[in-house]
Amino acid sequence: MIWVETIINGVLYGGLYGLLGVGLALAVGVMRVVNLSHGEFIVLSAFLGVSLVRVVPWLHPLALLLPVAVIAFCLGFGLQAVLINRVVTRPDPFAGILLTFGVAVVMRNLMVEIYGADPRHLQAGHLAQASAGFGGLHVGVLPLLILALSVALFTALQLVLTRTRFGRIVRATADHRDVVRLMGVNPGRVYNLVMGLSLALASVAGMLLAIRASFTPYSGVERLLVAFEVVVLGGLGTFWGAMLGGITLGVAELVGLRLDPNAGPLYAHLLFLVGVLLRPNGLFRART
Repeated sequence: MIWVETIINGVLYGGLYGLLGVGLALAVGVMRVVNLSHGEFIVLSAFLGVSLVRVVPWLHPLALLLPVAVIAFCLGFGLQAVLINRVVTRPDPFAGILLTFGVAVVMRNLMVEIYGADPRHLQAGHLAQASAGFGGLHVGVLPLLILALSVALFTALQLVLTRTRFGRIVRATADHRDVVRLMGVNPGRVYNLVMGLSLALASVAGMLLAIRASFTPYSGVERLLVAFEVVVLGGLGTFWGAMLGGITLGVAELVGLRLDPNAGPLYAHLLFLVGVLLRPNGLFRART
């Protein structure tokens, strides 16, 4: 029974991992830019949550998801419009990587300057200890809510990109940036919106992860690593693949911790390595 609970908790934790990666997958899939500051924006959103809790302490952190996501969207929109659009069309593939790496370094040091280096944690109150029983199994209510929210966001993103005019424009821009200009579409504006949406999703993941685990200004590298592994395991071009990749990593990590409490996320990283060796295009992406 203990192993069943471990796997279930791994699935719940992995849903959050999937949400960490889907924003990065969106940016990479549309703009072909690996945003190395993605992890820092995830951590920044958690610190924004800490700041907002101080201002409105009577609100639950889950109620702050929307305002933090709006702030993150504006930051992403501005980042893309002011900086990344200057290099996104260059033939040098390292220009965007180097630029976002510089942004990440600056953000990390600014967060240390403003918030200090001490670990922080968002308190979920009684919800953090609440549990539900199913056939002798006890599962936390908060992880269930987080998984449900992750699935809802994945579904909403999929519907927006496949069933709306905006989604068709985004997909067309990703495939044929120069051709859509002939149709009156400004790729730069599309990229601004996509980056804003990417960081808004990342901010939700950052807030939820801050409720479940502590963080510091230096946690961005760890968050970026998880997001990158999720994207690679899931395969570019499939958001549900990112969800499945996150669940796979979550289960591997918790099973590994059950086998060896000192292992940490080692088993998840080993699974990622094996997955890349077996399926370089992603475990959950259809073969072409």
